[in-house]
Amino acid sequence: MSYQQYNERLCDYISRSTTPYHAIKNSMGILDAAGYVRLYESDPWQHLSPGRYYVTRNSSSLIGFQITPTANTLRMAGSHTDSPSLRVKPNPLHTKSGYLQLGVEVYGGALLNPWFDRDLSMAGRVIWHTEDDIMQSSLIDFRRPVAVIPSLAIHFDREANTGKEINKQTDMVPLLMLDSGTKPMHFNELLKKQFLLEHPGNDHAEIIDYDLFLYDSQPPALVGLEQEFITSARLDNLLSCYCIIQAAASCSQAHNLLFVLNDHEEVGSVSTSGAQGPFLQSILSRLYPERPVRESMLAKSLLISVDNAHAVHPNFASKHEPQHLPVLNGGPVIKTNANQRYASNACTSSIFKLLCKRNEIPVQNFVMRNDMACGSTIGPLTSAAIGIPTIDIGVPQLAMHSIRETIGNRDGYYLGKALSAFFEEHDEKLQCAEAA
Repeated sequence: MSYQQYNERLCDYISRSTTPYHAIKNSMGILDAAGYVRLYESDPWQHLSPGRYYVTRNSSSLIGFQITPTANTLRMAGSHTDSPSLRVKPNPLHTKSGYLQLGVEVYGGALLNPWFDRDLSMAGRVIWHTEDDIMQSSLIDFRRPVAVIPSLAIHFDREANTGKEINKQTDMVPLLMLDSGTKPMHFNELLKKQFLLEHPGNDHAEIIDYDLFLYDSQPPALVGLEQEFITSARLDNLLSCYCIIQAAASCSQAHNLLFVLNDHEEVGSVSTSGAQGPFLQSILSRLYPERPVRESMLAKSLLISVDNAHAVHPNFASKHEPQHLPVLNGGPVIKTNANQRYASNACTSSIFKLLCKRNEIPVQNFVMRNDMACGSTIGPLTSAAIGIPTIDIGVPQLAMHSIRETIGNRDGYYLGKALSAFFEEHDEKLQCAEAA
């Protein structure tokens, strides 16, 4: 597959994965087509036959795995499905100055300025029931602009370009429509109209609750005189999710592998479906119920934590550590941090570097400046919880946590190639052995 074909499929996946729930649904579709069998945590499965399986939690996290009769190591990769965004509040509708507005919460560390004057749509899941009181969950996605957060005209704010502060409570309130003067529709009634468009035949359904987010309705695009860039929402971190899922779906069934897509990384990972929750440990305990066997396998295994990295910004190059300047289309970035905000070390980095060298994949390095705070990933959390050697890598990108981010047009392909090689090439010599 060429990098152009890879990008087409990547952009289609991101465009359709407007929330973590949609990302998991689309990931399931890829896995189903590749012969993975869905399991359910509520079923008492253990001692599975060799094969390909996956299980979801909260409809927003997924663990997939491939088990073989003989392998005694496990190649693991992990990423996260959520992105900074605006989440709809429980009682969101109110009128003010002739407008119907929508109450939202800021989810994660969003870069707020780019959310103004964007064509925003809305998607997520709704919980509903009918007269028999059986609750069901369904996804909805308006797939068209339904809201906007207009900027204040510069005539009313002459300091707008010289250090404006944004109040999350009062400034980030989207407009839905003009106030008609009649009693405003209940939000659940509005949702039911969209629900019936996407799930016809459920006229007696009653919406009970929802998990909904606003998102940028502009689709991904190739940008630049030579189309060197891809710009899109949610590149952090759906790009990594897609690369992992695609690599797991396309590899042979010769080796043990496991991949996890966690929700809630952008808000700390403390949830039942987050990296600090019990999801991964629960699945590993089912797969390898004997603790000594499980711990022995993990000690000989490797986890690649995949989360986008910071490319050097030409307008703000001084914000970077001067000897570590990742560039777009320069290949995957190994992320290191002395305070263990990233889990990479010399051994795990060496394994990844050798793997990339064998497959002619360029590699870069990133560390944060000493006088700036460093972000983190699911890597240290997962490594500490299960005791597996771990490396943090990611595609270099610009405008991280913006409503629209930028990557190079070859880096997703490079990452996918590296992950495919990781799942496919099980060299027993490439292990983090203890020093003599």
